[in-house]
Amino acid sequence: MSDSPLIRSIRTAVASAPDDVPLRLHLAELLLATGQREAAVTEVAAALQRAPADADARRLMARAMGVGTGAQEAEPTQPMSVSPEDGATAGLAVTPGGPGDAGSTFDWRAAEQQVGDVVPPRFVESPVAADGSGDPGNADAWEVNEAGAVRLTDVGGMREVKERLEAAFLAPMRNPELRRLYGKSLRGGLLLYGPPGCGKTFIARAVAGELGANFLSISINDVLDMWVGTSERNMHEVFAAARRRAPCVVFLDELDALGGKRSRTANSGMRNTVNQLLTELDGVDGPANEGVFVLAATNVPWDVDVALRRPGRLDRTILVLPPDVEAREAILRYHLRDRPIEKIDVAKLAKVTEGLSGADLAHLCDSAAESALLDSARTGIVRMIGMANLLAAAKAITPSTEPWFATARNVAMYANEAGMYDDLIAYLKKRRML
Repeated sequence: MSDSPLIRSIRTAVASAPDDVPLRLHLAELLLATGQREAAVTEVAAALQRAPADADARRLMARAMGVGTGAQEAEPTQPMSVSPEDGATAGLAVTPGGPGDAGSTFDWRAAEQQVGDVVPPRFVESPVAADGSGDPGNADAWEVNEAGAVRLTDVGGMREVKERLEAAFLAPMRNPELRRLYGKSLRGGLLLYGPPGCGKTFIARAVAGELGANFLSISINDVLDMWVGTSERNMHEVFAAARRRAPCVVFLDELDALGGKRSRTANSGMRNTVNQLLTELDGVDGPANEGVFVLAATNVPWDVDVALRRPGRLDRTILVLPPDVEAREAILRYHLRDRPIEKIDVAKLAKVTEGLSGADLAHLCDSAAESALLDSARTGIVRMIGMANLLAAAKAITPSTEPWFATARNVAMYANEAGMYDDLIAYLKKRRML
């Protein structure tokens, strides 16, 4: 039976607004009036999935299933029964009436179980045990990784960065007696900043490995939510999970997105999220953050809220620059280790790639491999990756760090409050960029 124009129009409206229960019930009424009982049952079942307590939906389901109709009321001595075949056809359960029943009864619980496979529930709640062990608030919603095998020795070069990390975190951790003597707390925060692709995330993992600590990496996608209050709760749960798994390194990636300047933020929800981050960094419960180390990374530290960088929070800052010659050699060896190469002078290649980031070096190796692959495909002879391929790729690559240094130069010259970017100025002068 083809639907009338009215039914087709309402079907379209229901498809556009599937959660509109009255509209769906109106469609079911029209379907039932035209004799399309099974289609009507399907629509009412979908409505009940969204509003299980809706009295109109329940009455309409009973009518569609032939239970409690006017025929029954007119002939009480001959109650209408719904055959199991009809119930199976509609995909719902009907229980024949027992002694004392006025007729057949509709088994709502069985129907709900059967319809559940057709229309998935919108919300799922975990049962809470008597001891509270099933409470979602007691479980870690965040993936806390065990202490990894990465160490600072796996980070090629970057001697100054390693020394700063040793003083900030590692030395106090390895010498508990000296730490207690000098009143050094096992809590703190450190901000890694610099051009993109220079290994800030890798260094954070190496610090976690050196500390023998768990590692929890958080980005803006893990915290922000469209619902009011949920972002702040997510931020709190991040630190709660870290405290339960202490010692733990919490790595806040792209801090400028999570903790941007509130004065520039029109969204009140984003400002509240920054406020919550400040509260968590302070450790409102005194020693609550003991054993929780906060590392943050950003490419644009000048966009980070000033309050996050005051003493007691992310007060220590380390500039992570493009890899030096020793680090470049280590990175090149890593990216060439599983490729067919011959007569590669890695030391020479490292010298001619000054200014390239770690990501640039990885791209260089990919480009050289692509060149050798295409040549092999054209000639039918397998070619090894040689120095000519690598040098040609290095010549064609423009350092991705140049735009960053162009911006950082202006910030260092005109916005170096309290010597915040002295290390950056020293590097720019050394490279004759200032």
